[in-house]
Amino acid sequence: MTQSSMIHHSPAWQRLAVHADEMRDVHLKSLFTENSGRHARFTRRGVGLTLDLSKHRWRDETLSMLLELAREADLERAIARLQNGERVNLSEDRPALHTALRLPPEASLVVEGEDVVPDVHETLARMQAMVEKCHAGQWRGATGRPITDVVNLGVGGSDLGPLMVTHALADYRPRDVHQVDIHFASTMDGSQLADYLTRFNPATTLFVLSSKSFTTIDTLSNASTARDWLMTRLADGGQDTEMSELVMRQHFIGVSAKPERMSEWGIDPRHQLRFWEWVGGRYSLWGAIGLPIALAVGMDNFRELLAGAHDMDRHFRETPLEDNLPVLLALAGIWNVNFLDVRAHSILPYDGRLEYFASYLEQLEMESNGKSVTNDGEITPYSTCPVLWGQLGPNAQHAFYQLLHQGTQAVECDFIAPVRRYDRVEDPATRAHLKAQHRLTLANCIAQSRVLMLGDEALPSDVPRPSHKRYRGNQPSTTLLLDRLTPRTLGALIALYEHKVFVQATLWDINPFDQWGVELGKQIASETEQILASRRGAEALDDSSRGLLDVVWQAQDGT
Repeated sequence: MTQSSMIHHSPAWQRLAVHADEMRDVHLKSLFTENSGRHARFTRRGVGLTLDLSKHRWRDETLSMLLELAREADLERAIARLQNGERVNLSEDRPALHTALRLPPEASLVVEGEDVVPDVHETLARMQAMVEKCHAGQWRGATGRPITDVVNLGVGGSDLGPLMVTHALADYRPRDVHQVDIHFASTMDGSQLADYLTRFNPATTLFVLSSKSFTTIDTLSNASTARDWLMTRLADGGQDTEMSELVMRQHFIGVSAKPERMSEWGIDPRHQLRFWEWVGGRYSLWGAIGLPIALAVGMDNFRELLAGAHDMDRHFRETPLEDNLPVLLALAGIWNVNFLDVRAHSILPYDGRLEYFASYLEQLEMESNGKSVTNDGEITPYSTCPVLWGQLGPNAQHAFYQLLHQGTQAVECDFIAPVRRYDRVEDPATRAHLKAQHRLTLANCIAQSRVLMLGDEALPSDVPRPSHKRYRGNQPSTTLLLDRLTPRTLGALIALYEHKVFVQATLWDINPFDQWGVELGKQIASETEQILASRRGAEALDDSSRGLLDVVWQAQDGT
């Protein structure tokens, strides 16, 4: 019997299936009336976070069976294998060692005969030198002027992670340094980059090319456009050889696992940062891919981000399963997806600094666990990753909360908010006003999760309820409170979700560290681009594709 069959037919899975039939019609409001201490029983604290899972449709025995399922999957051993550097990425036959990127310098992690920690900290030291040079106003462009704007050219994990963290930690931007503004361009159509190129001064603009393989067409297309822009404006279109060399040396930094490809493209070896094949793109913000973060907030705060993630790594490895935050968060998702048939999940931060957190998690979760084939190559006989989406909670209340409250689809929701904010605002009157706004935000966060749970029962019993105003409630949700949003707690929060993904992948017997599902689209797009450019070969395509190409060609010909 294969591992996937063992999981699907394990005693704990079978007991959970029977138990789910008993729980399917149980309303959350009745679960809260059964015992007044429900919040305490289903809430855990750790690493600056409070995780409230009491608004899920489960009982003590449900959680006990889910924990038994985790033990039957040998989860504790899987956690150790991940952090020990064993080859947990089975399809690519290599470790997945993003946790090594946040190990302290005094640590040691020997992977296949080599201690990886010194290399990690050598890269961090190179990053620090670059950051300090920029913040001192000493990184100068080809004309000798200090760099003022840095544009990160990347896509996927080379864009979403740095973008999310840079925005989330905007309050931590150092003020006593030469100011460098950080920007991001990811779209292959060039629209983001085109906007920057119309506004920025080429003499003071630095580009960071971030690509693990250094073959990503989206990134390299933007990079080529940026290079041509600089050469045209600073080096007479490349005719001035000396200036061309200065442009390539002073206006580009490369971040990749392929140094030879960076050199071939023209990036000076002194301005190359490396990461490793054992780091997946969507898990890579902790190392050299995080250079834009470090440029935005400084290396001290970047190291605090790493320390918070390492705190969560230790919690994940050392804490018993029944009190382990990533494990419990993952088990709630397993219960909803596989036993209550809740296959949609919304991420709802109640803090404007977390504007890009949902987008970041969309990639982290759906690219990692959007799989239908087990590690044994079998089709999974059960559901895996839910459809995940979200946006800032206060804005979403005026957008898709209508569906959450009165739609026909069950949705699991994660509410995320910091408990304290604006303590450091100096002006007393402004601080009081901002604290009042934060109090209003927290009230909405707590109230919305309560209404999703109780529905109409949140109202007094004598309030009239016509059918079009009815709220059914019984929507499961998690509430995650941060003591504050700091580099350290943000690091812990991100690592919490990384490890949640790993726990669910272990129980589903899938590989969360590959993404073969995106490769075919890239291949076909490359072939289609060649047909589009040459106007030859369209006859081999399907009727729809041929018709669409004809529309494009006719428009290009002005017909």
